[in-house]
Amino acid sequence: MIAEFSRRSLMRGATIGAAALGTSPLLGGTASAMADVAPPLPFGPAPGVALLSRNENPYGPAPSAIQAMASTASKGCYYSDQAGAVLTAMIAERFGLDPDHIALSGGSTEALCSIALAWTPKGAILCPDLFWDTTAKYAEAKGAILERVPLGVDMAVDLDAMEAAIGPGTGLVQICNPNNPTGMVLDGDKLRAFIRRVSPNVTVLVDEAYMELTDNPEYSSVVDLVKEGQNLIVTRTFSKIYGMAGLRVGYAIASPDKVAVIRNYMMGFGGNQAGLAAAIASYNDTSFTSFSKGRITEARAIMLDAVKRAGVEALPSQTNFLFVKVPDADKVREAMAAQNIMIRGAYGKWTQWSRVSTGRIEDVKRYAAALPAALGV
Repeated sequence: MIAEFSRRSLMRGATIGAAALGTSPLLGGTASAMADVAPPLPFGPAPGVALLSRNENPYGPAPSAIQAMASTASKGCYYSDQAGAVLTAMIAERFGLDPDHIALSGGSTEALCSIALAWTPKGAILCPDLFWDTTAKYAEAKGAILERVPLGVDMAVDLDAMEAAIGPGTGLVQICNPNNPTGMVLDGDKLRAFIRRVSPNVTVLVDEAYMELTDNPEYSSVVDLVKEGQNLIVTRTFSKIYGMAGLRVGYAIASPDKVAVIRNYMMGFGGNQAGLAAAIASYNDTSFTSFSKGRITEARAIMLDAVKRAGVEALPSQTNFLFVKVPDADKVREAMAAQNIMIRGAYGKWTQWSRVSTGRIEDVKRYAAALPAALGV
């Protein structure tokens, strides 16, 4: 059923997109007219390459998103702020908030960078030793101070240790949940209790990029605490379950005063029209999100089985990637790359942990088949 949905829907979306291109007056009525002169588009992996290193969801965008982008492509000359207002209202409605609680951004990256810069004058960014720290490092390069807290012995974010590390010089507490690259999700009740205890003194930022992929998003997410009035910012993205990494749409959820501050630090204007069209069309497309989550779960199960059969272990993941304990992550990456299978190498001092993403099922099966040899088993 899932495979049938995928083929039928994606072919229909692709046909609509091709038709939209084919009717462009600039193309002389035919898309094929440019085939001999246009360079190949540099998106996605080259033929024969299994791209399992970037936590992308190759089953998106949804057919509804593809249709929306195709149908609005001819209006790319117009600014897209009206579409941004529509999507903002849709997100606010889902979470039972007003639109002034939502700040749209270019992926969640823009929001996270803006937050890091805006809160730097308040003090240091307190964060786990290992998390997706690209945006925090962006602020660090501009004067922010990062204070890192070791993970627990189980590789989970240690909330007790983070609470103990908060001091008068702390300006922001940043957590990624589920965490990247470990894939582990924090207990919802424990995280809520942590936020209620510490947020009277310091703003808490929770990056929920992978939240829709968890077993129980309603329990694991802390968006409800924004409505409760806690000193909290939550970020989300369309890059993962919606498969829109290249379309750059994300958002922050916070109190209106915080949203106003975040918007003041953003670089963009109005938003990406294609991304907004795709996001509006697919935000409530539960057929696609169910399909997408099902494919990711299937791929993760294949990888977990391969890891077990190879005699190694992986952390419990509720994301579209696994963190696998291996003898040498860089050597495993090199062995996989020799077979055109791209995975991540070591993360700094975590040289025995290898991250692999759940790409296309056929590519995940290639990883599973190649793993024993890559480990030297």
